[in-house]
Amino acid sequence: MADTEPCDCPVCAGPPVELSELVDGILADVADDALPADPIAAEFCAALLVAICDMAGGGYEEALADGFVPELEARKDSRALIMLLALGSICGGRAGTAAADAARRMADAGVEPPGWATELTMPVTFGDCWRFADPKGEGAILLGSFDRDGRAHTFVVGVDHTDCDAAVNVDLVDAEGLPEAMAVLRQMWTGVGEERLDPAEWRWQVECALDARAVHDAGDMPYDEDGLPDYYPMAMLLRSRLRALPESGKPKPPHEDALTSLPSLLDAWLEPLPPAPAGPAQVYQLKVGLKGAKPPIWRRLEVPADVTLDRLHVIIQVAFGWEGGHLHVFETPYGDFGMADAELRHRPAGEVSLAQALPEARSKITYVYDFGDDWRHEILVEKVLAPDDAVTYPRCTGGRRAAPPEDSGGVWSYTAMVEVLADPAHPEHANTLEWLGLDSAAEFDPSAFDAHAITKALTSRQVLSG
Repeated sequence: MADTEPCDCPVCAGPPVELSELVDGILADVADDALPADPIAAEFCAALLVAICDMAGGGYEEALADGFVPELEARKDSRALIMLLALGSICGGRAGTAAADAARRMADAGVEPPGWATELTMPVTFGDCWRFADPKGEGAILLGSFDRDGRAHTFVVGVDHTDCDAAVNVDLVDAEGLPEAMAVLRQMWTGVGEERLDPAEWRWQVECALDARAVHDAGDMPYDEDGLPDYYPMAMLLRSRLRALPESGKPKPPHEDALTSLPSLLDAWLEPLPPAPAGPAQVYQLKVGLKGAKPPIWRRLEVPADVTLDRLHVIIQVAFGWEGGHLHVFETPYGDFGMADAELRHRPAGEVSLAQALPEARSKITYVYDFGDDWRHEILVEKVLAPDDAVTYPRCTGGRRAAPPEDSGGVWSYTAMVEVLADPAHPEHANTLEWLGLDSAAEFDPSAFDAHAITKALTSRQVLSG
């Protein structure tokens, strides 16, 4: 039989190779001593071939239907028949039809597959479909159960909401493993959102995730730590199962405008940013408090309402004695503002004013400094004042207690640090003093606060002018 010119996939790339040699290599993995008597394992072998060809782009269906399938049929042995049955199960379209037809012809000619391989011809039915949502909104796990000839199995798909809802991984568990997988998810995410999905909706969400991942990988097949391709063969196997589910009829979003992703949905739900007020700027009396601090740590600041959020960032840094060495963001009802970052979905803080983010008295937003230590400050508009020509703004008019040292680990770690410094007998007392660069605990006063010194520092920094 004449060989058909192969596609440009990695299997067929490089120096010219007879198609028969390629098929020999494929069938080596279907030998009884290399492949367990398991229909799903046979499907994985077929899915690997299809995935490699699919990653190469156009022409792979023709290479399978006109090249690999006829060559397999010509072998007239049970190994080739197993591979054809597996390809018929995995592939849709012309390649799948060609493989199934060739398998029937071989069976009619007297070639018998192992008894277990007949499962590959059985119809697939679907069962329960679930979605487990990360309470932080960063990801989800989609679980869908299927049955074929009495063999129940479940696909588990990880979805990254911070990365265009792309699939992270695809795993397969048997019927016995499903309760354990669900229990692990409930333990892993406290407050996890758990819902049963309509099969058509589950198929739609999974296909969107697989499609987004395919765009990201752009034709490059990832390999696991053992040098084996794992994701794409499993994804191809999952796609074959999805054909058993009804279609939702919903259009899939363009990848560059993935409206189904959580960040995009959040953007759609955000309130529109108010316009900047016209006329002379008023003055906001702000109370900025460090969340979780006990006793409370806070500052009362008077700031012109037309100051931008990037300038407000500098004011808060000075007021709390932060050193500015970490990232920050303002969390508002109108979006998150900080240093512009597409991946973090942070908009530029220099483009929005205090009056826009906090349009009226009693309005609140949150300022986060150092995403590791997570110093969260609540900013409350206590009063809206008329400007006083005799006053230089911004200024500090009140507050309580010293702010924590930079890099001290967050509110709870700082609380523990204060307790350590107050106890000379504590085993960490000397190490803590050394870390702070102090000779004695007397040099550390957590109750210290000086509004005048903060105002002087704000004036010297000229935070409104540069």
